[in-house]
Amino acid sequence: MLRFQKLKAMRLVAHISDLHFGRHDAAIVGALIAQFGEMCPHLVVLSGDLTQRARSSQFAQAKHFINRIKAPVVIVPGNHDIPLYNVMHRFFSPLEKYRRHIRETSTSGDWYVDDELAVLGLNTARSLTWKSGRVSIGQMGLIRRRFEHIPQAAWKIIVTHHPIASAHGEPRIELAGRAMLALRAIADAGVHLLLSGHHHRPASGHPASDLLLHETMLVVHAGTAVSTRTREGEGNSYNLVCLDGPHATVDVMRWNGSHAFEPARRSRYRLNSRGRLESEIV
Repeated sequence: MLRFQKLKAMRLVAHISDLHFGRHDAAIVGALIAQFGEMCPHLVVLSGDLTQRARSSQFAQAKHFINRIKAPVVIVPGNHDIPLYNVMHRFFSPLEKYRRHIRETSTSGDWYVDDELAVLGLNTARSLTWKSGRVSIGQMGLIRRRFEHIPQAAWKIIVTHHPIASAHGEPRIELAGRAMLALRAIADAGVHLLLSGHHHRPASGHPASDLLLHETMLVVHAGTAVSTRTREGEGNSYNLVCLDGPHATVDVMRWNGSHAFEPARRSRYRLNSRGRLESEIV
């Protein structure tokens, strides 16, 4: 069992994704809330697909789950949070239920900042596509504006549902539209971590792209935390990100099949004096 401690100048971020309420395991939901109560993360990041079919009852279940988390929560919607079969709502009010149940009735949001950490959530879900997502030109400008006055020493994080980059050494995955343009804005803003979900497979590493200065940031994908919609061989999992001074540690916390999430894989990085994130031997 891990022993969780809050340390000065450290930030513990729990990164969960793809809950798919309506296709969830209630026992895993309870165990996850209990573990959050034990570890007391400074922040919980939820990178989309709160529901299975964007139904009001499923959003109500997601809301109940979020309200049980004691830490601040940064949330972005996913493609499953837009109605699939209700064409009128899909095209004219795609996130109405998300706003009504989640954004307007809780303390969660898409922006968090403190002395050590700044986190921006971006909605990449679009009505005109079912699975794919996109980063808008306006969002690229928002990235630059939001991080412009954040101190250089603070960790800067972007959260999306659809990945903006694949992790080097991992299988290539479908990326959000305009991903390369978005990566340039992200690099210009000095962002360190890109947190996302969608593919239900955990991974972390430098972006697998030809982008100059790509070693200044890390890609962190989350698996599905509580859904029964797991990928073959993956199971349920979430990421525990520890930001301690210049060090970033990513633990994949995997469901043990009975009562708890346990550390399954660890990656560790160090931010050097040139602003590059170097892999460290664990």
